[in-house]
Amino acid sequence: MALTPPAFVALTKRGATLARQLQAAFPGSSVHGFARRVESCDVAFDDAAAHLAMLFTNGTPIVAIAAAGIVIRALASHLDDKRSEPAVLAMAEDGSSIVPLIGGHRGGNALARRLAALTGGHAAITTAGDLALGIALDAPPPGWRIATPEMLKPAAAALIAGDGVALEIEAGGAAWLTALIPRHATTGIRLVVTTRLDKRPDALVYHPPRLVLGIGCERDADPASVLAFVRDGLAKAGFAAGAIACVTSIDLKLDEAAVHEVATALDVPARFFSAAELAAYEARLATPSSYVKTVVGVAGVAEAAALAGAGAHATLVLTKQIGPRATLALAQAPHDIDPARIGRARGKLDIVGIGPGLAAWRTPEASEALLGADDVVGYGLYLDLLGKLIAGKRQHIGALGEEEARVKLALDLAAQGKRVALVSSGDAGIYAVATLVHELVERGDDPLWRRIAIATLPGVSAMQAAAARAGAPLGHDFCAISLSDLLTPLADIERRLQAALAGDFVIALYNPASLKRRVPLERAMALLRKGRKPATPVVIARNLGRADESVRVVTLAALDPDEVDMLTIVIVGSSATRRGPSGVFTPRGYAQKPRSDATP
Repeated sequence: MALTPPAFVALTKRGATLARQLQAAFPGSSVHGFARRVESCDVAFDDAAAHLAMLFTNGTPIVAIAAAGIVIRALASHLDDKRSEPAVLAMAEDGSSIVPLIGGHRGGNALARRLAALTGGHAAITTAGDLALGIALDAPPPGWRIATPEMLKPAAAALIAGDGVALEIEAGGAAWLTALIPRHATTGIRLVVTTRLDKRPDALVYHPPRLVLGIGCERDADPASVLAFVRDGLAKAGFAAGAIACVTSIDLKLDEAAVHEVATALDVPARFFSAAELAAYEARLATPSSYVKTVVGVAGVAEAAALAGAGAHATLVLTKQIGPRATLALAQAPHDIDPARIGRARGKLDIVGIGPGLAAWRTPEASEALLGADDVVGYGLYLDLLGKLIAGKRQHIGALGEEEARVKLALDLAAQGKRVALVSSGDAGIYAVATLVHELVERGDDPLWRRIAIATLPGVSAMQAAAARAGAPLGHDFCAISLSDLLTPLADIERRLQAALAGDFVIALYNPASLKRRVPLERAMALLRKGRKPATPVVIARNLGRADESVRVVTLAALDPDEVDMLTIVIVGSSATRRGPSGVFTPRGYAQKPRSDATP
């Protein structure tokens, strides 16, 4: 079966070296390293058990280069349903032994054999079906569903014992079974391959991905009502939801919640076609509508979308059914359907904050989005920081100052149905590209941008990283002010600085100066020295999380503007901020709070 690229989890430097060697053979895979022992990795973590659990619950296949006991103890409490759990393997640091611990029939055994071939080690396969039959009944081809999983054990036991097993194939395409089981068998347990509902108690029923569900609906139709209509329509017609390969519709519905709700509930992708693509099937529609053609450009959405998804040789097995604000139709293909090859997906744009630079400061959510992206867009320096995490992906590199061009490119790529990661340093929503994305979507240069799924993934901001390095200067009320007057008038910047000084906030200064832009910093320093005492602590942090990182604490009187540039963030303390023996901090008032252990 097809396997999602695995996460190689290494707890030691030696394990990480092996992981890097194996990673090259698995495009899209990633190396996760224990931060205190592994220097170079795609994703760093501090708590091995928690990180393994996170990957497991997210459905990511795991190759843990660690003792099997460590992995078992980390995941034991998370085991639930073996039919949905990802493959988990434990591997010796020298590659000599590879043990599928979980999900052997969900790709784990195949992955173990592949790893053994690469390392010259031994794949410790223990599942009876694989050993005795060469196949696993609970690991059918991609897209297939098992309707009666309770019959897996009896069927496997019968096959291993050499008992008769009857094979009934209604939908075809079961070569993986016919190679093992003679068609002429008529006794014993039945193995049934069908797109229809089959509730026989003595049958192991498989549903191959041969059906396409076409949906048409009014704008903002109630998702729950449409889903109930679909389930009822399938049940009445006698078709199995498990045989549906994908849900299809016209591209005007790319952002229609009801269509995506149905696809999510059926656990299949949603795919979309243009009116012109659907119009090619008008001659085959059973119930064409001149009204629908006038409104959307094709004489029937549900039937045309079902046929378009199932292909040129498909049969319309359920003509248009009309429900509350929605229609559905069903087409069956003479072959298994790969949804990735048909129509267009709804595009997704993740606006990813990668933090200041250290892999350990990048959130797991950000790393997962980058690993799952088709295209990565960003300023060259930021993409360089990601290294092998985005190796093999289409990278679109822009220069500093070309933010609008990068954002438009990211939106255009997502509008084509791609999964796009738009990369920003720090937090993408703080003085970064996230707000520009929403501004451009609102401006409406391209209507397709409004049909994209957009998410902003937070990152460690520069002021958080600088504060952490220096101590706790943001321990009480603070604000952030950008000194860039490229988009904000200098008069507004000065007004905000004066307000922050009057409010006695700790002030984080972003974009303090560049080679050509020095005046805003000079004006800011004049205001700061007028409104703060000369001894006020100031944190000057440059290139945070990178090889030439520098963090210095000086007084406001000693602050030298010449050591400040665009790679620097400056944090100016409030009247309460002070420099103690352990670092710079701004008290919250705990010293004035009555002690709970004080004697009356």
